[in-house]
Amino acid sequence: MKKAVVFDVQRYSVHDGPGIRTVIFFKGCPLRCRWCQNPEGLQPSPELGFLPERCIRSGNCASACADGAILSGKKRIDRTRCTLCGDCITTCHAEALKMIGKEFASDELMEEVSRDRPFYEDSGGGVTLSGGESLLQIDFVEEFCSQCREEGLSVVVETCGAVPYDSFRRIIPFVDLFLFDVKAIDPSLHKTWTGSGNERILSNLERLAESGVPIIARVPIVPGHTALPSNLNQIADRLEGSFPEVHLMPYHRWGESKIDLTDSPQPSLDLVAPDHEDMGAVEEIFARRGLSVRVGG
Repeated sequence: MKKAVVFDVQRYSVHDGPGIRTVIFFKGCPLRCRWCQNPEGLQPSPELGFLPERCIRSGNCASACADGAILSGKKRIDRTRCTLCGDCITTCHAEALKMIGKEFASDELMEEVSRDRPFYEDSGGGVTLSGGESLLQIDFVEEFCSQCREEGLSVVVETCGAVPYDSFRRIIPFVDLFLFDVKAIDPSLHKTWTGSGNERILSNLERLAESGVPIIARVPIVPGHTALPSNLNQIADRLEGSFPEVHLMPYHRWGESKIDLTDSPQPSLDLVAPDHEDMGAVEEIFARRGLSVRVGG
């Protein structure tokens, strides 16, 4: 049985596909978007996280660490020494330390999501795979999606698209909907903003559409970055005619609040989220192409 590293299982979500859904967040992502909302999900392996606002400075964690990996000050963890033994977590009564990422076998994860089956049946919901990028753990995802299909559970996959197309091909028979991120059409802009080009991403988007599986394009609206009118017009032109529905995802600062959790190198953009007027102008760009527009997931 395959295993995967998951950093969160979020229940009762109404923003990641139709109905009430259980969202599974897989660790590991091929991109490094400046505005990442889940920086704790970038690395593929488990990590020790530190929440400074909860710390009461008892010193118990340092005393429990045989490897001398606990430091004083804001940067609490020497990650070159940390072996992820978890001894510091068990002594932290303030719960300022936590393990981010847990290994699941597919039957264990199926047991988790099956608890919510009554909500799926009443609302037309199901399971959503998110991240990070779930398709980096494709052997597990294929097995798990197959199990979901056998159990009659709807599956939605959120993806950045930066994986080999074969990963999509393997799960198309089990997936009801792909939520596919489109951040930029210009490859140089995409690389500047995400650390990677977008040739594979755009190719995968087209090939996935040709397969006939339902796809909704999702566009993050990040001030000073993806929200540039020139970029949005290019995206709208690319989607017109082939991808009738688009979800606009306004930037919010929740991701920035988690940067220090794992000492992520992600920059703090210190941006103001787009307001109602800003989003109205963005909606108009896509609506002019005859696209069905929704703000949010």
